Amino acid sequence: MSDLNSQKVTEHINSIDAAYSGTIEFLRQVFLKADSAIAEHIKWNAPSFYYSGSMKEFDAKEYKRDLAVINLHRGKILIVFPTGNKIDKQIGLQGKDYPDGRKIVEIKDLEDAKKKADVITAGIKNWLSQIEK
Repeated sequence: MSDLNSQKVTEHINSIDAAYSGTIEFLRQVFLKADSAIAEHIKWNAPSFYYSGSMKEFDAKEYKRDLAVINLHRGKILIVFPTGNKIDKQIGLQGKDYPDGRKIVEIKDLEDAKKKADVITAGIKNWLSQIEK
């Protein structure tokens, strides 16, 4: 994880309305603590997390390295997993699945984030286990 990228993520979170920034920071830590191979940066103008290890070659449009983006949209915190439909359903990560492979999980507030932290971590670990290295 690059210190510069982490600094930019911190600055971005600090610029967000205080009603949301604490929850987003909590979710950030859930992602970063899930595995040491998870790195962060700002992508699509939001805190984003990706697999930083080596992988087999792939088409960049497949987003195989991109794990998730934490997006604030119309007063809702959304975790967008670009390839989230590959996370095992038995993990129990509730969210809306889209035909293009995305899964979007809505987080209502910090309490909701804390309730979902373990299942989000399990989803991250399941996603990581499917990476073609």
